[in-house]
This record gives sequence, structure tokens and C-alpha cells, in this order.
Amino acid sequence: MLKKMMALSGSLLLTVGLLSGCGSSGDSDAAKGKAGGNEELKPVTINMFTASPEYTDAFNAYIEEYKKVKPNVKINLEIMQADYNTILKSKIASGSTPDVFQTTAGGDIDTYADYSADLTNEPLAAAMTDAVRANMSSSDGKVLGLPVKGNLFALIYNKDLLAKAGVTSPPKTIAEMQDAVTKLEAKGITPFANAYKEWWVWKHIFQHYVDAAAQDAGVEPKQLVSDFIAGKAKIKDYPVLYNNFFSFIDLTVKHGTDKPLERDSNAEVSDFASGKAAFMTGKGAWDEEAIKKINPDLKIGIMGYPVSDKAEQSVIITGADQALRINKDSEVAKETIEFFNWLYTSEYGKNWFSQVAKVIPPIKDAPLPDLEMPKEMESILKTSKSGDLSVNYSLDTFHQKFGELMQAYISGNMNKDQAVAEIEKAWVQLGSAQ
Repeated sequence: MLKKMMALSGSLLLTVGLLSGCGSSGDSDAAKGKAGGNEELKPVTINMFTASPEYTDAFNAYIEEYKKVKPNVKINLEIMQADYNTILKSKIASGSTPDVFQTTAGGDIDTYADYSADLTNEPLAAAMTDAVRANMSSSDGKVLGLPVKGNLFALIYNKDLLAKAGVTSPPKTIAEMQDAVTKLEAKGITPFANAYKEWWVWKHIFQHYVDAAAQDAGVEPKQLVSDFIAGKAKIKDYPVLYNNFFSFIDLTVKHGTDKPLERDSNAEVSDFASGKAAFMTGKGAWDEEAIKKINPDLKIGIMGYPVSDKAEQSVIITGADQALRINKDSEVAKETIEFFNWLYTSEYGKNWFSQVAKVIPPIKDAPLPDLEMPKEMESILKTSKSGDLSVNYSLDTFHQKFGELMQAYISGNMNKDQAVAEIEKAWVQLGSAQ
């Protein structure tokens, strides 16, 4: 398993609520600080290794709160962004696996199974929403991960700019999107802000088309992805992938902000927040705080991608794509599990997600943050079904290569058929840990 795992490439997703926990304590008398005994007073140090520097303050907030519950527990928080997974693999290979570490969800739940504590029967697992619990579970049904956060993936839009251009409702079909682009440009408004310098934004867009292709074929997205990984499926056989996806990317490049391969995530947020573009591609709910810091008055809307001429296929996607893992061989595994049980079941923890980290809670009976995107998500899901988080069915080794191939495509270094052939090859070689 380690050799398979060591083939993984770095996943540098901004994990918004990443350290959904930091400490240790349960939910009974111990959680109230009433339990006694020498074991209770024994100094404990929990080492956590994650990749979310933008949430350092939020993490430190629950570290401080947990000191009130378990004063004997010290939490060492190590946060990296660049080369996170490369360094994680090095730590594991050298026998210095952190007590808590981060991976992507889905396929990586199995990849790191040998290093992960079984959390199936813990209170924290019972607290997870059904969809999130599924994202944290291995192929044999064991809960081996902790949800970093609930997540939302959508095409984000500026309500005022669409209204200014006379676009009265978010476009749901290809034809409606083309009409919106025409109307926006007639008013001097750039339609799209992109962050195509980042490899990970590509998978966020592509998964919407994968879901639609699976629907057209009458199969579940997981099965379609499995067929691509097995080399049984061809992109040309799915018009939504071969035609519609590439056409949408072409549209965003032609009618987007300049030099798309030089625009990273922060640049895209800045472009969108400052009103330079009407739509923001490849992103999700984690960007709202950054947008609002630049422009507190911007009215944000979310929508599914117009993947086809079937309006019902334009849906937002929700779920959990990032996981924390507890090292099953850690000397403080018991105390670490206690901490996460506290975070996921206590009143403080329930409110930490929405009020401190300001992310979509991955647990039941927790309030949503006072932000526009989660509220819009809640409203949309009352009448519309969420799409499948199909990025979870391939490893990030594939997704990173996929992003690099799409960058080569829009730069003109590779035509569509060349890109398609290389994507199919990468899916077979890198899509699974098997």
C-alpha cells in the first residue's frame, strides 16, 4: 500500500475548514472537565499536519477553547501549502506519520487506509451528514476520515452585473449561456474570471460534465469514472465531455479575463470581487470571505454549469472532498479521537464551523454560516437535487495531470484530440491506487 501511496502527487486544495478539529475530549463528564485521575492529568501532545494557512486563526480558536476542556492536551499545529503531499509522503515513509494528517476524500480514503484509525463507531461518525459520511468511508464501509468541511461547487456570478446586462435569470443551458455572454459584452462587461494557472480548478468544472455524461448514459458517475480508469470508456463516446466541456472552456478563454494561464486563485477572486467579470469558474463556497473582504457589497449568486441543452442538468454540487485522518498507530490516537468527538458533538464545535471557520458544517444539526453562498445553496436544494461529487472517484494524481493537460490545450500546445488521448491515458495510469 505504501508503494501505491507514494505515487500520489500533491493535492494543494485550499481546504477552508480543514482542521475541523484540534485536540481531544469526549462528550461525557470528561468533556465537561469533571473526570479525574492521573490519566486525566497526564500531559498529551497531538501533532497535526495540514495545508490551510488561511484558517490559522480559526484553528487556533478551537485549540484555545479545548484547553478549557482538557488543559493537559497540547496541540502542535503544522500548516503547509506548497508541496504538502510530497512532504506528507516523506513523513510516512520515514516512519514519522503525524497524529493527524490531511488527504483528499473518495479514492484516497482507501489509499491511506493502512494508516487510518477506524472511526465507524465513534460519535463523530454518527454526527456526519449522510452524504459526507459516504465521502469519508472506505470501499468496505469503514469511516476512516473526518470531514474537513461540507463543500459547495458552483459557477459563481455577480447578480448586479447580470441584471445590468438584462440577464434576468442564471443561464441553465448552453444557448442561454451564449446569450448571456452576448448581453454582458454589449454592456462592456467581461463574462468570465478564470484561475487557469491552478491545476485544481479544472477538476471542479469537469465534474459537472462527468455527472451529465453519466446521466445521459444511464449509469452512476462512479461507474462511469471506474470505466475510464479501467480503460473501457472513451471521451469521444460522450458528447457532453468531448464537445460541451471543451466548448465551455473555449468560451471562458475567449470571453474571459486576459492571460488566463497567469491568473491564479487569488487573482481570480480579485477580478471577480472588483467587478471585472460576471462569472467565476472552477471555485466554490470557500471563496466568499475573500470576495467580501474586497467588496462587502457584492451580491453573490451560485448556479450549476450549463453543461448541455437540458436545463435540469445544470445543478450545483455538494459534499466533502477533503479529509483528516487519525494515525491508527499514534501513541495518542485515543486522545485524538476524543478531541474530534468533542469538536463534532459539542455545542462549541457545532458553532465553530459556521461562526468561526465560516464554512458549511459537515455535521447534522449545525447552523449554516451567515454567508450568501451557503444560504443560496440551502434554498436551491429545497427544490433541486445536488450533483454527485465525482472528483472523489479519481485520485488527485490524475486530477493534477488533467489540469496540466488542459493548460497545454488552452495554450495551443496541444489540440483537443491530443488532449483527449492524454487524458484517457492518465485516467488509466493515475486515476486509481490499484
